[in-house]
Amino acid sequence: MADKLTPERRSANMAKIRAKNTKPEMLVRRMVHGMGFRYRLHRKDLPGKPDLVFGPRRKVIFVHGCFWHLHDCRDGRIPSSRRDYWEPKLRRNAERDAEQEAALVAAGWQVLTVWECETKDLEALETRLAGFLRTGE
Repeated sequence: MADKLTPERRSANMAKIRAKNTKPEMLVRRMVHGMGFRYRLHRKDLPGKPDLVFGPRRKVIFVHGCFWHLHDCRDGRIPSSRRDYWEPKLRRNAERDAEQEAALVAAGWQVLTVWECETKDLEALETRLAGFLRTGE
């Protein structure tokens, strides 16, 4: 199926997509803060610049968009148009995620990835976050 937007409009839409402070990330940040946990944001000295870093606990949380990081859900599909462009780009994102997680684990960090689709069920998300952050207290 051909793109319904003009190349200029598509470019403008893509330019507005942010890497930080996305709606799912902000939701996770508010939820974690409300549970009483304090954190640092996007530490550049750690592989992948995790979204939330709990330094003394040696734990990090990544909040990933399902499309951009190829999650195994409906939103994580590779587009059918321009597959030659999208497939290598999105697969490389997923490979980079795995490399960064491995580097963090090797350095002694515990890693949790929260997917954008998981932010729709707030109770389940809160339970998952609390379980991750409270282990080892």
